Amino acid sequence: MTTPAIKRASASTVGRAKQARVEQLYSSNVFTNGQAHLYCGDSLEHYAAWETPSVIVSDGGYGVLGFEGDTSDHLDLPHWYEPHIAAWSAAVTTTATLWFWNSEIGWAAVHPILEKHGWRYVSCNVWNKTKAHIAGNVNTATIRHFPVVTEVCAHYVKEPRISGQTLQSWLIQEWKRTGLPLRKANEACGVRDAAVRKYFDKGHLWYFPPPERFQQIANYANEFGDPVGRPYFSRDGQRPLTAAEWARLRTAFRCPHGITNVWERFPLKGKERVKATRASERVAHLNQKPLDLLEMTIQASSEAGDVVWEPFGGLFSASLAATRLGRKAYAAELDPTYFTLGVSRFVAAASGDCSAARSGFEPEI
Repeated sequence: MTTPAIKRASASTVGRAKQARVEQLYSSNVFTNGQAHLYCGDSLEHYAAWETPSVIVSDGGYGVLGFEGDTSDHLDLPHWYEPHIAAWSAAVTTTATLWFWNSEIGWAAVHPILEKHGWRYVSCNVWNKTKAHIAGNVNTATIRHFPVVTEVCAHYVKEPRISGQTLQSWLIQEWKRTGLPLRKANEACGVRDAAVRKYFDKGHLWYFPPPERFQQIANYANEFGDPVGRPYFSRDGQRPLTAAEWARLRTAFRCPHGITNVWERFPLKGKERVKATRASERVAHLNQKPLDLLEMTIQASSEAGDVVWEPFGGLFSASLAATRLGRKAYAAELDPTYFTLGVSRFVAAASGDCSAARSGFEPEI
């Protein structure tokens, strides 16, 4: 008995009732205001022209036939995502952060592909939309599982490697090359035992040495280590890394005070939610993300002036959040209707109409 091959073609979503409507599509396939660069088309065709990102916000296929091109279930998601993940890995330089939005099973299916292309898992954050997400729409007498009111936003970093090794392994290996006893690292840093215990731990308790500590370790190694192996802690074999160069090898992150990995946040509603038409109360996009959650993650993992990618633009919520924080944004959306609605949010923001920037329908474009 042979094992059937995993299907690759998703069921068609053509003809499904998309609620979003616009009277007139945006007049161009590109919108830019100098800070945001939005494209109508496949992001795979645009990555090469975009600036190197510090942050990527991915909110693509969930395997629920949520839009034309989405897969029919989670089994097809690895194939759907892999070309994009490979492109992201090729585009980043030393460090980058990825915020990967999906369902729990969708993320689980794609995780091996992210690891395969060098993205290191950091944590899983859960958006708890609370019972308000289901309201009276679930019959608990007949449902065969607990009502689902969550999505996940998995946090990954593109970890740099030196000579094919992680920073943790490389740091330990370089010290071993000096021929010095491990305890001498404490002397180098002027501490009792913290250097060996933190910076040279081989397991999950490893600490990234602060730049000043790295400088002390490198200086000591090159002064007292075996002369034959010098320079130590060098990437090019010519000179040791400086403290500033070492600092740039660490992905940025600053945890907001009081925030955990469970985000208690009501579903989008009212003016915050983009509507299907001006006169309709139906939502335009099934999976619009809250600007406050997007701003929180982008601000925690980047600096002003950094570049944020939103490969699957939708209504360009991540790009709007990024520009509001003083970052640059690059994004693409395949659907011309969603592209138009997303662009209208930026046009509205430029006009100073904050409510329209949230809803996406004012002014006319």
